[in-house]
Amino acid sequence: MIDAIVFLHSVLARALLLYAVLLGIWGTYLYFRRSAVTGGFRSSFLILGGVIAVQGIAGLVVLAAGHRPAEILHIVYGVFAVLFIPGVYLYAHGGTPRREAIFLAGAAWIVSVAFFRGFATG
Repeated sequence: MIDAIVFLHSVLARALLLYAVLLGIWGTYLYFRRSAVTGGFRSSFLILGGVIAVQGIAGLVVLAAGHRPAEILHIVYGVFAVLFIPGVYLYAHGGTPRREAIFLAGAAWIVSVAFFRGFATG
């Protein structure tokens, strides 16, 4: 059973990295086009936050089962992603359309770096 959760944690990590990069590209495109964030982008961003939460729960289960990451920073990057994405969404939601686009795109890029660093720390 735990092997399946370790596998899920690994697969979700790769999917989240790709998904966050794609959202970063999409949000950057909207920003430079001086467009408002679309409902599709906003809902995709919220899906990112939801899948990050599932990833975090899988990571906690793996940790509770006794599997430790190579470095404690792996856990720090995970906690950062779980808290950062909803925080930025709530912060940027009430601003101008252009401000919202740059904040959400920037958050997607930043969390992409955190996911990549999560891989690097094992």
